[in-house]
Amino acid sequence: ALDSLPAEDPGATATIAAAGGRIKRRGAWRVPRVLKVESAFGRVRLDLSRAIIEYPVVDIELSLGTGNASITVPRDAIVEVEGLTTGWKDLRYKPRQPTRAGAPRIRFSGALGYGRLKIRHAWR
Repeated sequence: ALDSLPAEDPGATATIAAAGGRIKRRGAWRVPRVLKVESAFGRVRLDLSRAIIEYPVVDIELSLGTGNASITVPRDAIVEVEGLTTGWKDLRYKPRQPTRAGAPRIRFSGALGYGRLKIRHAWR
């Protein structure tokens, strides 16, 4: 059960790293205040659509070599990609109008090498 976990430090940072292979997170996982995703090769799939986001702002720092990354954010999330440097391929992202006050703000930063990053909003 998730509620039996110890309370997180509000400034909590978590790192998900893989040299090769896949990084995948989906379902009801707890998103830290700062999430660092490091992958040399391989695909990254992060689905935040049903994740537990307890902070008004979440920073996701990407450090990706080759391989594509696909990130699904909650439907009403506010996405900021100004801090992101893409190398080879352009970022694919279509902003949406926020639908409610207090929607989580997700700030992306870091660098991508040769892969493509796709950020999309969940349908519901």
